[in-house]
Amino acid sequence: MNASSVRPSPIAGTWYPGSHQALARSVDDYIDRAELPELPGELVAVIAPHAGHIYSGPVAGYAFAAVRAEVVRRTALGERIDLVVVISPMHQLYRDPLLTSAHAAYETPLGKVPVDRDTLIALDDALQPRLGHGLAAVTYDREHSLEIELPFLQRVIPNEFKLLPVMILDQTARIALGLGEALADVLKDKHFLLVASTDLSHFYDQETAKMLDTEMLRCFEAFSPEEIFQAERSGRGQACGHGAVAAVLWASKALGADTVRLLHYATSGDVTGDHSSVVGYGAAVVLKSDPSA
Repeated sequence: MNASSVRPSPIAGTWYPGSHQALARSVDDYIDRAELPELPGELVAVIAPHAGHIYSGPVAGYAFAAVRAEVVRRTALGERIDLVVVISPMHQLYRDPLLTSAHAAYETPLGKVPVDRDTLIALDDALQPRLGHGLAAVTYDREHSLEIELPFLQRVIPNEFKLLPVMILDQTARIALGLGEALADVLKDKHFLLVASTDLSHFYDQETAKMLDTEMLRCFEAFSPEEIFQAERSGRGQACGHGAVAAVLWASKALGADTVRLLHYATSGDVTGDHSSVVGYGAAVVLKSDPSA
């Protein structure tokens, strides 16, 4: 995996504001508007949506408000988040089951986020014996579901952090489990945060969407990757990044997390006023109730 230059944003100015000032202001507003419950313990991971910020930003703000609170908690302990792992689906046409960036950094209007090449190599090595393959590195991809989370991370993590980007094309239980186990292996001694990027059901009326989304969110809160796949296969629930969420839950569980808590749910119809065809969005946190364990 040879790093090459910087991946320029293909979605700045369309999926989110294209200027530093406007993007910072809008992201901060989404985060500031979130009203969090008490979240005891250590934040291991968040689940956040990945539509255009105007649609999913009000929900994503809850997930990243929790990250901001975790940054405050860790700072008080003399710690910080050095590595953020973002796991997303891959919506574009590629052949390989798991993909990552061949670039040295991602760029948004808020600046550059360097890719942690050493940890990517370690993850690739950990995947080989489990799946028989590792990560395929791609250049100039147009995948929005990973990048869309970066401006939120750039606004809530004050120190420079490195990024471990993984995009899942083959969202099967086997791939998600192998990825989750490999992530747990390479992250166990690091100061990390996991982010699972997913939207929920797509293009149903509001009532149907809420039924499907409620079931999928129940699977999330049950901390059960197995049930996520059952819901997806049976059609009882839907999430376009269900494999990403399952991988993050498997990794989080292996790293000591024991609770998933839903923070907020809404649909695109709550923004547009059109409830005839909506996309569902949920924000959740994955917590380790005893950080010393």
